[in-house]
Amino acid sequence: MTPQLSRRGFLGMTLAAGVVLIAEPTPVTAYAAAGDVSLAAGGISLLASVGGRLAIRDAAGVTRSAGSKFQIKDQVTGIHLSTGGTPTLAQLPDGTPAIRMDYVFGAATGPVTVVGWFSVATNHAQLEWHVTGPDTLVPDGFLFSRAIQAPTAPDDYIAITEWVRDSGGGIPYEDTVGVAHTSTWGSLHGMFLLDRSRQAWTNATWVHAPGVPESAGGWTSRADFFFTETRPSATATIGRGRELGLELTGNRPFNLFDVAGELMELTALVANGGAARSAELQLTVRDFDGNVVTDTTVTGDISAASIWQYAFTVPAPATGIVFAEVTVRSGDDSAFARTNLATLAAFDYQAGSGSMFGIANYPWLQRPSADAVLDLWERAGISLVRIAYDGGPGLPPAAFDARSIRHNIELQPSLEATDADAATWAADKLSVAVAAGAGYFEVGNELNRPFNTGTAAQAYLDKALRPVFDRRAATGAAIKLMNNGLAGMDKPWVQNFIAAGGWDLIDAFAYHPGRGNFTPDYIPPGDDWSTGADGTYWNFYGGLKQLKALMAQYGAKEIWLTEAYAPTKPNSWWHDTYRHAAENVLLTLALAKAEGVTCVCWYQFHDSVLGMPQVADPDNVEYHYGLMNRDLSPKPSLLAYATAARVLDQATFRNWLTFADPLTFGLWFDTPSGPVAVLWNRADGYLLNTTGRRTDWHFPAPEVWADPWPTKVSLTVAARDSVTELNAIGQSRQLPVADGQVTVTLDGAPRIYYGLVPRPDSFGRHTLAGSRIVRTRRR
Repeated sequence: MTPQLSRRGFLGMTLAAGVVLIAEPTPVTAYAAAGDVSLAAGGISLLASVGGRLAIRDAAGVTRSAGSKFQIKDQVTGIHLSTGGTPTLAQLPDGTPAIRMDYVFGAATGPVTVVGWFSVATNHAQLEWHVTGPDTLVPDGFLFSRAIQAPTAPDDYIAITEWVRDSGGGIPYEDTVGVAHTSTWGSLHGMFLLDRSRQAWTNATWVHAPGVPESAGGWTSRADFFFTETRPSATATIGRGRELGLELTGNRPFNLFDVAGELMELTALVANGGAARSAELQLTVRDFDGNVVTDTTVTGDISAASIWQYAFTVPAPATGIVFAEVTVRSGDDSAFARTNLATLAAFDYQAGSGSMFGIANYPWLQRPSADAVLDLWERAGISLVRIAYDGGPGLPPAAFDARSIRHNIELQPSLEATDADAATWAADKLSVAVAAGAGYFEVGNELNRPFNTGTAAQAYLDKALRPVFDRRAATGAAIKLMNNGLAGMDKPWVQNFIAAGGWDLIDAFAYHPGRGNFTPDYIPPGDDWSTGADGTYWNFYGGLKQLKALMAQYGAKEIWLTEAYAPTKPNSWWHDTYRHAAENVLLTLALAKAEGVTCVCWYQFHDSVLGMPQVADPDNVEYHYGLMNRDLSPKPSLLAYATAARVLDQATFRNWLTFADPLTFGLWFDTPSGPVAVLWNRADGYLLNTTGRRTDWHFPAPEVWADPWPTKVSLTVAARDSVTELNAIGQSRQLPVADGQVTVTLDGAPRIYYGLVPRPDSFGRHTLAGSRIVRTRRR
């Protein structure tokens, strides 16, 4: 049977035969004898054998990868592996020599056929598996086997991305155009390139290769293999014949520097998948206020199917962050990429076990290394990780113990378990928690669905918390217990939980103050908050005050915000812009400190999803929660977190500051460096992303350096000899003091001030001495 197979390669684009590292294509030779079938082209050959074996060999004939099986998954009958295969020499529709492999499955598989079609070009093998069978097949469960032979370094999983501009307006963003599983043999490199593939479902034996439906029926799994000498992104661009591609890399971990004046090296790797050409490469760097600090253009020539690499030099900013965009242009073709570079000086944190600053999940993305990630955690002020245990994702507890980073644990029970199974789970997981040296055991995660109804509280007590509490009592374990971290501050759940006796079973109360396009200090009117996708239930400060009111009635507990957020899904009105996210990180943490929260665990450290690290996914909200970007560079949010951690490290909250203007707000903290005031104004309201054209979820977000607050308020107050202002990302400036007074400019962004004079007034309120306010609005 002639395969219905196009010569489309990776992602449906035409592959340029022979363009990877060698400009001219080489002839393909084929051979079949004694059950073996082989194909060869420049730099590569395939050998297929009876039993389903497929070997990929280099130019010297050395086998570098070998596999023999294909795996399918059925909703009804489960997982099935091929038990053999017969290769034959065949041709693709265009006459290209190919290997056909007819796989054999056991009788239990049912009416399923899997046929492999394999072809070669210079340094490149194209692999396809055509699957037909019942509608109960699960194409996302398809995998092919391969074993890398004698590698000299561990395999890696690399997302291939490109930057795109939103057709609906707003900021550009990254999207994934493929995933590479890479291997190394000394100076020789190889990679399997797929449209989509989960790292979590790939191991030393199997590669996840999800099938895509075909118009004629069935599904096809595709992978391309390349021998290469350049980075995966360039190999993908050249290998699929795309004209221009661009990738940026820095010369320091996380694009972070210690002090101003250091030189940042930003390398642009241009890949040319087309004919020889000349090209223009432009670097533009802007600061947090939008000032262009670098604008440089260079030109160069790029051979066909080749690369051009150029290293720009950028000075580190004195404090804060800069935003770099590099564009390559040649005729009508262009590509661009962005990254951030920042300065974050070392800091000697003193709060120790009293620190409020944590992170909500394990550091499973350990790039460039686990030590580098922990170094950055310590620099940013992260003193606790929510989850750590031996055998779990990320680092083991010993790695945190070595850094004096505290660690807790969260494990998920089933509310459908029998009583016996619930008791067994409690005994097993309490043992895990104690062995991990966890300070607190958070018994479950977001088990309060349906939200704001309270219906799940009793089952949670019966099947999860009480069995753990009873087991702790029986063993005498000293670990403290938290309820499952609730999704939102679910008042009906808490009331039912208290009524059923749960309050006495916990040492600390945990919840996740999810927040939509509301500023962190927003308190929705009433308490009948809607729980829909855009409901007022998803607010920060209103929920926290609601919890404090319940505690005033039923008794205080430690408050743990075991997941706090500022997600930056691009061009989405419900989520934060990059600038708002930084502002909201700072204000969230300041409000939490003012309300006596024991710990805030920020969710999460990197933009990514566990199981598919660094695979850009612009439509997946879960992907966008990080303090760091996908490319490991810092978001402004990271600097905001570090700023809060430094300012509030040993701070004691004194009181709210009140002003004659009811829309001006302030928090007063005492610190070893003197009184600190955090000030902001709400003349522009509590709702974010309300301007511009909004269509469905889409909001054309402004660039991070654009000031989103039109109303400015001048506040003149008494001052000491010197006044220092810090913005949300820690940039500082000295404000002029004249005749014992200073004028500060406020808007919706929180700012930090040293050198002001907080004091009680004659009415017992707390304010800043000598306050006078003038409001102006930008046209």
